[in-house]
Amino acid sequence: MRLYECGKCGNPVHFDNRVCINCGAQLGFLPDSMSMQALTPAGGDLWQAASRPQADVRFCANAAHDICNWLISTNDDHVYCQACRYNHIVPVTDNPEGLARWQKIGQAQRYLFYSLLRWNLPRPGRDADPQGGLVFDFLADEVDANGYLVPAMTGHEDGLISLRAAEANDATRESVRVSMNEPYRTLLGHFRHEIGHFYWAQLVRDDRTLAEARALFGDERVDYAEALQRNYRQGPPADWQAHFISTYASSHPAEDFAECWAHFLHIVDTLETARSFGLSTEPRRHEKMAAEVDFDPYRAADAQTLVDAWVPLSVALNSIQRSMGQPDSYPFVLSPPVVQKLDFINRLIRRAGAVYER
Repeated sequence: MRLYECGKCGNPVHFDNRVCINCGAQLGFLPDSMSMQALTPAGGDLWQAASRPQADVRFCANAAHDICNWLISTNDDHVYCQACRYNHIVPVTDNPEGLARWQKIGQAQRYLFYSLLRWNLPRPGRDADPQGGLVFDFLADEVDANGYLVPAMTGHEDGLISLRAAEANDATRESVRVSMNEPYRTLLGHFRHEIGHFYWAQLVRDDRTLAEARALFGDERVDYAEALQRNYRQGPPADWQAHFISTYASSHPAEDFAECWAHFLHIVDTLETARSFGLSTEPRRHEKMAAEVDFDPYRAADAQTLVDAWVPLSVALNSIQRSMGQPDSYPFVLSPPVVQKLDFINRLIRRAGAVYER
């Protein structure tokens, strides 16, 4: 994620900022230019962006609930921004808990769409593809006839990504993480994993690409329900870490692809953040742990370039976390087979889109 600056005073501003803390300017993110804009009111719902000659932008309709800070050009007929317009079922906003959940979910969703827009990946919605277009449902838990809680499910099916809204609550999400013995569980992780399933359907289509994918991840036609049941009964293979990014990735080829897709987005976006802040590692007497992000991670020619910078940085991040008594930020190992999978995803993305010129 880039570090931005206020268009009025030059003060550093972040992707989530609504107001510049230095000059008080209203801020909004304009996906058309992938830029944070300092704004001046121009009457009605229109705003004048500092970098544009006309007052021709307005906020996403979800800004009314402090859920979204993205802008829309007046020549766009949608009332929702390029991320929010894909939403179908959303949390209620008539109570503090529902609103807080929606705000956290919306934040994670915008980080996801930042990456999709940077790569210019295809994002057909249900208007373009009624059967398999992208759409999101953020679902509330239910109570059955006997008064028992029935948690909503997080998953993907034919372009529909469902997310359990209750996981926006830290205590709920952490309890699930502990019960499932997971090292990592976040809203953004859910988004990046489930969108991986969507892009398998979008991008792994021709015979050559499908054959390469199956050689790396396995045959996705293997019975899914049976594979998951076997994983829950027997656990992962003893040598799973030599071949997979996570234990869940070992359960089925489709989950292996989605997990690798999610980690690829984690790595690329975090490296861009490190680059924006000028972070580098050069520990004394440990030359092999030296790294500098002197390239645009969204344009990396191959996954090895990313990994060579990521491993030293992630080790440093984990060490800093431990110094604060916190769990590791990235408790995963990138084995050679995993790097091959990440490289396939990098090539897949590079073929499918064109990185936004900035």
